[in-house]
Amino acid sequence: MRQERLFTPGPVELPERVRQALSRQIIHHRTEEFRRAFLEVRELIKRMLSDPSENFVFFASSGTGAMESAVLNFFQEGDKVLVINGGKFGERWLKLATHWGLKPVEYRVEWGKSADPQEVRRLLKEHPDCKGVFFQISETSTGAYHPAKEIGEVCQEHEALCVADAITALGVYHIVPKDWKIDVLVGGSQKGFLLPPGLSLLWFSERAERSLTDRAFYFSVKKELSKQKEGQTAWTPAISLILALKESLELILEEGMERVEKRHRALSEGTLKAVKALGLKAFAQHPALSVSAIASDRSEEIRKELLKLGIRVAGGQDELKGKIFRISHMGADPKDTLMLIGILEVVLNRLGYEMELGAGVKAFSKTMMEYGLW
Repeated sequence: MRQERLFTPGPVELPERVRQALSRQIIHHRTEEFRRAFLEVRELIKRMLSDPSENFVFFASSGTGAMESAVLNFFQEGDKVLVINGGKFGERWLKLATHWGLKPVEYRVEWGKSADPQEVRRLLKEHPDCKGVFFQISETSTGAYHPAKEIGEVCQEHEALCVADAITALGVYHIVPKDWKIDVLVGGSQKGFLLPPGLSLLWFSERAERSLTDRAFYFSVKKELSKQKEGQTAWTPAISLILALKESLELILEEGMERVEKRHRALSEGTLKAVKALGLKAFAQHPALSVSAIASDRSEEIRKELLKLGIRVAGGQDELKGKIFRISHMGADPKDTLMLIGILEVVLNRLGYEMELGAGVKAFSKTMMEYGLW
C-alpha cells in the first residue's frame, strides 16, 4: 500500500519520536507523572522562546482557540483595534474581533503582499485610541511574511498591544517575543510543533498582563495560568499531545532554533529557485519560510497529478482557489523536498509544460549545498 507524503501547511508529517510518544498508553492527568511531564514541557517552551517568563498557557484546541483567547483575555468590548487583513487568517482576526464586540480598524493588504510598518504607523497615528494590533507573522493562506519585528516596534511606540498569530511561525523562525516587541503570541500544534491538531499555545508579555480581563470561561488565561504554573490545567488537557510535545520540543532544541530557522530558510529559497527554473513563480511578494505558495492557473491539475504519485500539497483558499498551490517546509528535511521537486518535474512534464528535466532538482540541490545542509 502506497504511503501518502504530506507537504501541507498543517497537519505536517510527524517525526518518529513523536509517533512513538503518541502510541503509548494514556496516563491520567491528575497524577504526579503528568505534573512532572507538563512542567518539563513548560521549561522547554521557555528555552524555545529564550524567555524565563511563566506567562503562557496551553489550551486543548486548535490554534483558533488561542486566537479567540487573545481577543477575550486582553481586550474589552468596545475597544478599538487595528487588524492587518492580508489573507484567510487575517480575516479570522477580523471576524473574532467583530464577534466579541471590539471595534476593528481594517488595514487591508492585497493577498500575497506584506504589511507595511509605515502604514501601520500612519493608521495608529490616525487612530491613537487603538488598544492593539492583530496580524499574522506567516500568513499561511498566501505564503506571505509580515515584518513582525518592525510591526512590534511600531506598536510599542504607540502603546498598542502587539498580537501576533505565530501558528506557522513557531518552530520555524527563532522568535524571541521580548526582542520582537510582541505582547501576545499564539501557536498551534499541527505546524512547526510537529504534532497532530488539538493543542494551542498563548504567550503574553508583562505589558499585556496588565490588561487581563475576566471575559472568558474555557479560554480564560487567569484560570489556566494559576493551574499550569503548578503542572496542572483548569480543564481536561490534551494529555497525549502534551506528552508528545515534550519529544518534539526536545528535537527542535537539539537542532537549535538558529539552525531550525536556517533549515527552513534553505528549504524555502531552494524550493522557490527550483520552481522558477521550471517556469513557475512564487505568489508571495515576501515569502514566509514555513510555506511556499506557487502561482499557477493549473494549480488544481498539478495538485491532482502530484497526489496520484503519493504527494499531497495544499491548494489555494477562497479567492486563491485554483490559482496557487502551497508546499509546506514544516516537518520536512532537504531529502523530502528534493523528492518533491523531482516528482513535480515529472508532473509538469506530463502536463505539457515546457521545462528542462533536472533543472529544478539542480537548483534545489545547489541551494542546499550553499547553505551547508549537504
